[in-house]
Amino acid sequence: MFENLFLLVKNNAGKAVIGNPEIAEKDREAVITEASSSIIDVLKNHIETGRMKDLVNFFQLNGIYNNPLVNSMVNKFANRLNKYYNISPNSAYKIADGLIPQVMVQFMQQTKTEKSMGAMFTQLNGNRADLTGLVNGMMLAS
Repeated sequence: MFENLFLLVKNNAGKAVIGNPEIAEKDREAVITEASSSIIDVLKNHIETGRMKDLVNFFQLNGIYNNPLVNSMVNKFANRLNKYYNISPNSAYKIADGLIPQVMVQFMQQTKTEKSMGAMFTQLNGNRADLTGLVNGMMLAS
């Protein structure tokens, strides 16, 4: 599941990362990994803090723009770009906002089914419990 996320980030990184002169060529692969990690960290935090219902609802939506979850991902990635790669806050935000939303649209399309969402949530909780049944119940209740 998360290998697919990394590939989505990599495939969408063209203008925002690969073609961006503010990101050193030697750092581009690491920046792509940071983008993927930022998305996973925000998703994982929602499960760990008991906001799994919010995640289920998010993945059932059709639009992601101006969504607090996506905004958190954009901000987390922008902060990492600023902190670890010395990219100015404004540029870091533009890079993050140019990449994360389009990746999330595609990621949402891949995880629309109960089986995919359940597997993803199970991975996010460290495979400590199979969350597929819980996700299915939440999807039915929505």
